[in-house]
Amino acid sequence: MRMTTEIDDKDKNNKLQNDNEADKMGTAPVGKLLASMAWPAILSMTINALYNVVDSMFVAMVSQKALTSVSLVLPIQLLMISLAIGSGVGVNSLISRRLGAKRFDEADKAAGTSIRIGLFNFIIFACVGIFLAKPFMQLYTDDQEIFDGGVTYLKIITIFCFFSMVEVQLEKVLQATGNMIAPMIISLSGAVTNLILDPILIFGLFGAPKLGIAGAAIATVTGQAVALCVAIFMVFKKEHDVKIQLKGFKMDWKVVKDIYGVGLPSIIMQSIGSVMLLGYNAILVASPTAVAVLGVYFKLQSFIFMPVFGLNQGAMPIMGYNFGAKNRKRLMLVYKNSLITAIVIMTIGTILFQAFPGVFLKMFSADAQMMEMGVPALRIISICFIPAAFGIMTSTLFQGTGHGVYSLMGSLIRQLIGILPLAYIIYHMAGITASWASFPLAEIIGLIYSAVMLKVLYQKEIKTL
Repeated sequence: MRMTTEIDDKDKNNKLQNDNEADKMGTAPVGKLLASMAWPAILSMTINALYNVVDSMFVAMVSQKALTSVSLVLPIQLLMISLAIGSGVGVNSLISRRLGAKRFDEADKAAGTSIRIGLFNFIIFACVGIFLAKPFMQLYTDDQEIFDGGVTYLKIITIFCFFSMVEVQLEKVLQATGNMIAPMIISLSGAVTNLILDPILIFGLFGAPKLGIAGAAIATVTGQAVALCVAIFMVFKKEHDVKIQLKGFKMDWKVVKDIYGVGLPSIIMQSIGSVMLLGYNAILVASPTAVAVLGVYFKLQSFIFMPVFGLNQGAMPIMGYNFGAKNRKRLMLVYKNSLITAIVIMTIGTILFQAFPGVFLKMFSADAQMMEMGVPALRIISICFIPAAFGIMTSTLFQGTGHGVYSLMGSLIRQLIGILPLAYIIYHMAGITASWASFPLAEIIGLIYSAVMLKVLYQKEIKTL
């Protein structure tokens, strides 16, 4: 009896401590709170962007065809990230809203369900790697070197994606509780591992075999494995606001429904980027150089967009918590502060892309033809950065308040209804260089949509909180 009482007292103390930690999202000064929650995510995502860029830089040193191989696989990588992050967005939103409403048992159930969702995501892409790697590459190239490199890279990153799929879910659980330091440490551990292993395995340094493209893929999945190990330690060995139960494998379908109420639109929304890139590659397929330029752009722009997405991750649980707590003033203050910060980041990015496009391309061993095509491409596309800031942070507000469908429609309008048709039309009317204008034109259309839906959401729900 004494032992039971001591355990109960300890649980009560831990719960009280965790409640106080969660309450900071409803009471702490908004500016300091947003900064404290966002900067770890910004740092970790920027580091992740760095190792993706470095990965491609090393691959470009192997050959231009190797870079084209990796560029063609990029849409599948983005699709994997979309499924993982999109599922995690649903988990993040549900947990943060339940914590805000003091429904702690439901938050715990969502956390446990997230692991099972990660396993399901892994099975999907492992099957893609086993059965569809060769057919996919056959759609885009008949060059044997590009084909072989793409198949090798695609198989490795998909068949061994278990680590990333589960790790992302654990990160989102921690972020939903207001803990942004642990996810930063998790991401950094994976990124540093990847950065160290990339040159060793690609070029055969320190006695390691020279594996080329395969080395880049192995370095990536090894980094993901290390990150997962760190994530498991953080989740199961440290105190935080939710408890993950893994007894049995039975799914709580009500929780799954709640998660995918936000998560499924987010998955589709983020997957649209992959579909867009697949379509754009199909438009440019006659020019391997253009495909490589587009792939390089997506690697480079991640340096600008990842800090904004990190800000997004820091802001979303605060928005969700205060929406659940019916605190309208605080909810909108978080949105405004996030939007201003995002615009500043995107403005800096625009200036850099306008001033130094050649420098960026040289990082990828660009030849004269790639420079001629890539310099105007980077300058034209980067015009979309500032309007994109509004779209991203408004989408964050939609997701944080449980309206993932609004975000989904915004992405559809920008990337499928906007970019692809515009790119196809302009490409056939005015050529490759002019087709890059589809990015800023589509983003402006998306900005108009986001502004309209923001007004609708405010009038329907936020105003009455």
